[in-house]
Amino acid sequence: DFTVIVEKRGDRDIMSQATVKLRVGGELMHTAAEGDGPVNALDQAIRKALLPHYPQLNEVKLVDYKVRIIDEHRGTAAVPRVLIESARGDERWSTIGCSTNIIEASWQALWDSLELPLLRERDRLAHTPS
Repeated sequence: DFTVIVEKRGDRDIMSQATVKLRVGGELMHTAAEGDGPVNALDQAIRKALLPHYPQLNEVKLVDYKVRIIDEHRGTAAVPRVLIESARGDERWSTIGCSTNIIEASWQALWDSLELPLLRERDRLAHTPS
């Protein structure tokens, strides 16, 4: 579960905050973070929940974030596709999220960008001779 708030009051800068509630290793994690935009806030909140259990994710960096509109003729009802490029050292990978809601599409791509290196590590360990 996640919530993202973007707030603008008077002459103050825009504030973005995200809260995330998810189960990690049987433990319910409920975290919140602020960011320089809604996607950055969401990324920070997800990492707050995951890093205590998966410290290796600290090495994973979001290096590019792109949005493409698939059916642009629909205007504000168009479906955005979010493409995130991530890196860990020399390794790079891309993940995609697609939804009528750009924040949900971003969540999908962010989640996959953090899950993929964990799955690769698990597979590598499973195929390493003892």
